[in-house]
Amino acid sequence: MALDKILSIGGKPGLYKLLTQTRSGFVGESLLDGKRVTVGIRSNVSVLSEIAIYTLEEEVPLREVFQKIKEKEGGKKTSVSHKADKIELEEYFFEILPNYDEDRVYASDIKKIVQWYNILLDNNLTDFVEAKDVEEPTAVDASNEEE
Repeated sequence: MALDKILSIGGKPGLYKLLTQTRSGFVGESLLDGKRVTVGIRSNVSVLSEIAIYTLEEEVPLREVFQKIKEKEGGKKTSVSHKADKIELEEYFFEILPNYDEDRVYASDIKKIVQWYNILLDNNLTDFVEAKDVEEPTAVDASNEEE
């Protein structure tokens, strides 16, 4: 399942899988306990595929940050807990994304990223490479063969 079907709902812990859309919002299923919730249109909802992290040069998509964490940890859970103190979280994140903008990325953001990564890992949702990243080289290779 791609990150475009995983949601963060303001005021609710954890992450949710988008099950279906309704006229007044959508139905999501918690990745923590499997409970279903109905969320209205007015709720603060973020799709993980649309989130990016500020760096000094550009914004890096969250999927790329997750991929860097996965590579650093060898596909295992993070070596730091999301409940760790601010300094420890910032040091860990600096190893993942050395050029992140410390003025615009807060410790609370890093906590969420670490927690979300571990939740996704628990649910075997570790394919962070975007689908079109994988397809484009294939299309290029096919066109090169024709020439």
